[in-house]
Amino acid sequence: MEMVVDKAECLISKRETCASILAKNIKRWGINHIFGIPGKAISPIIYAADQQGIEFVLSKHESGGGFSASGYSLMNNKIGIAIGTSGPGGTNLLTAAGQAKASNIPLLIITGHPGMKDTGKPMGQDSTVFGTDLVELFKHVTKFSVRVDRGDMLQIYLQHALEKAVSGIKGPVHLSIPFDILTEEIAPFELDFPSSHEMISPDLDKVVDLLNSANRPLMFLGKGVHSSKAYKEVRLLAENWKIPVITTPGGKGTFVNNHLLSLGGFGLGGSKEANDYLLQGVDLLLVIGSKLSDMSTAGFSKEMYPKHIIHFDYDQTFIGKTIDVPTTTVLGDIRSNLSFILKDVTDKENSEFLIPKQQHQVKINDRYERMSSETTVKVIRNSLPDDTIVFGDDGSHTFYGIKYFDIFEPATFFFDDIFGAMGHAIGYSIGAKIAAPDKKIVCLVGDGCMFMHGNEISTALNYNSPVLFIVLNNGMLDMVEKGMRKMNGKSVGAVYNTPLDVSLYAQSMGLDSFQCYTPIDLKEAIDQALHLIEIKEKPVVVEVIVNQDEIPPTMGRQ
Repeated sequence: MEMVVDKAECLISKRETCASILAKNIKRWGINHIFGIPGKAISPIIYAADQQGIEFVLSKHESGGGFSASGYSLMNNKIGIAIGTSGPGGTNLLTAAGQAKASNIPLLIITGHPGMKDTGKPMGQDSTVFGTDLVELFKHVTKFSVRVDRGDMLQIYLQHALEKAVSGIKGPVHLSIPFDILTEEIAPFELDFPSSHEMISPDLDKVVDLLNSANRPLMFLGKGVHSSKAYKEVRLLAENWKIPVITTPGGKGTFVNNHLLSLGGFGLGGSKEANDYLLQGVDLLLVIGSKLSDMSTAGFSKEMYPKHIIHFDYDQTFIGKTIDVPTTTVLGDIRSNLSFILKDVTDKENSEFLIPKQQHQVKINDRYERMSSETTVKVIRNSLPDDTIVFGDDGSHTFYGIKYFDIFEPATFFFDDIFGAMGHAIGYSIGAKIAAPDKKIVCLVGDGCMFMHGNEISTALNYNSPVLFIVLNNGMLDMVEKGMRKMNGKSVGAVYNTPLDVSLYAQSMGLDSFQCYTPIDLKEAIDQALHLIEIKEKPVVVEVIVNQDEIPPTMGRQ
């Protein structure tokens, strides 16, 4: 009898709080940072994470925390974790969830709740059906959203959430864990981080036959190539079948510009070469990892329609919805499917396909003439190393980047052309730099995005994320302002009465900053900024005052 009691006491003594078990698993997965803003409902997670040596990165807004966790996920190839307290902490994370879903980024969002035992009673920041039902709200912007109502449900729900986040079309998931569940003691458990089991299409032999018989094929790359990291595979496909390549705005960075088969971009920010090639006729269009949204197909007239499309994607939803021609669907992971097609192809790393890199020629203006955004982007490209990773925020500034910023190494430019949350790239770049401190990270951003989430540059300073923030400032929401003028002859509410002084704004939060008016100013500022980042390991802001009247490469959108 005594032996039975001893065993029972031993089992009881091994029990741990749900928060502690959760933190130990997070550490076990190799995640060393979590992002968000504290609150009572989630404080047990923060304390437990701290005991495991996991750094809590205090963001300035929960959306910024979610964006940073997404950038962290993008660089660590696992998952990012963002936490927010109950009620408004959770609703502030909804935008970050929507952005992560559009970008196919694995993200675990954890929100709190005052306590399950008081459900149905009046509570501050109630996150159940009696208040702001966070579980229901997150269902529409995540792949999985559930409340952990009992401690013994944590393991199975956590496992389901992780599997959903990293399998198939990757994306965000949400767990609502009430305060009393986080502090509840249960038997400890360990979860292995799940690996994704990729699906391969059964129609690949037909794809090879179509490739072999095509006379004038063309490849159209979207951001799904980024998601699957199929950079090598799309290059081999292009080189083996001699297929020219164009990219969507979101596909920028998937294929280098100094490749003989590169025609640049299509859609908003697209090139004349891509446009002309399509007008001359295409018999087979390979769409790889793109929904073919309005931003990607702006200017795609019926005269450009191919005879046949092969569409590679994980999701059937939008295939055949934009271009009405016969389509062969290839579902599943892009890299896995392309690897199967290329199983007999040897990678020769053939340099004959690469052409010498050339620096952009730029006009030198005087200080009384505002520099164009085109010139700005060309100077930025000339000044940055080839392996610099650029995160483009949403606005005209990045469409100038799509048009004029040449790519010399794949996976060095990221932009979302679907959800388009302004300010998201600020957080993405911060989290990316924390996850990959050896990478050179630049955020290309506008003054409108800085007004929305620029306060996160303080997070970059406080948590040793030495990002170079380059801000194009023309005192307005440029893409909206120019679009309004085109459609209605005037703009309303798109110009700031008091423009943001980005340089002073950055200095007020302790960052080194530069304000530039000419190409020479900008070149010198970038050189100094890169030097400061190297010696001080702190972020730097470079503000460029640009021409307000320049017409951006977004006017082709209907």
